[in-house]
Amino acid sequence: MFNLKKKNRNETGKAKKNLGRMLLDLFNNHVIDDSLFEDLEDLLIESDLGGSATMEIVDELRANTKSKKLTDNDQLVEELKLILSEQIESVDLFPDKEKFNIFLVLGVNGVGKTTSIAKMARYYNDQGYGDIVLSAGDTFRAAAIEQLKIHGKRTGFRVVHQGHGADPAAVIFDTISSAKSKGDQLVLADTAGRMHNRTNLVKELQKIDSVIRKKLEPSDVYKKILVIDATTGQNGLQQAEIFHEAVDLDAIILTKYDSTARGGNIISISRKLGIPFAFIGKGEKMTDLERFSAEQYLEDLFSL
Repeated sequence: MFNLKKKNRNETGKAKKNLGRMLLDLFNNHVIDDSLFEDLEDLLIESDLGGSATMEIVDELRANTKSKKLTDNDQLVEELKLILSEQIESVDLFPDKEKFNIFLVLGVNGVGKTTSIAKMARYYNDQGYGDIVLSAGDTFRAAAIEQLKIHGKRTGFRVVHQGHGADPAAVIFDTISSAKSKGDQLVLADTAGRMHNRTNLVKELQKIDSVIRKKLEPSDVYKKILVIDATTGQNGLQQAEIFHEAVDLDAIILTKYDSTARGGNIISISRKLGIPFAFIGKGEKMTDLERFSAEQYLEDLFSL
């Protein structure tokens, strides 16, 4: 259902060149005219902002250039950054220390979902949140269960799991029961991502969502978090739309965000769906998970 085929790193690097450098080249080789804005549209689309979002952003920049009487290319860059900053949604995603919390983590296979769960557990533990339990709800992949168990052993977090092929909703139900009985503060629950039919995907996730809601008290905290791969471009927007339709997402984690990933889908997802970004994963180590900062993201996006 989702095409997660990765681009060759060298090809992606050449295509990216780096948005900041391409903008500088564009503005330095153009006077401020219609052709400049047309070329800017092409550049932003290539940076994964998407056609609709790009046209609206460039139209706003064109109008602001006229109304604010911008005549310097540096002014245009700053105005563009200002416009983009207004499109980006972010959120500080922390458990409530006074309540029971469950964070349901979703995403298609290959995006780094299970590893992100382990990183989140480490991150929250480093921030002073104790009593964290992991739920191996991706029962369609035996490897996912084993992977989460290994992460749990390495990091010292308890993992609730059943056998390969077990009902994911039942695993998460048991995890909540176990966590509450032991006084755990936070459950981080994995979910399956290898469902090729959209209808089946939505039904399965809605079932899990329903089971969780029935198990929780009104005072409990429940968040749904989608993991997407920065290298998949606009395919990430498609994934966000489908998962948001299924369970009404609260936040997004962007993984594999490095010099080869343009990351423009952050803007298109924020603009179209209004889902805030909580974390960015920039490496393989357990500590390579950072709180999402719109300011830092734009600095990275426009860096030379």
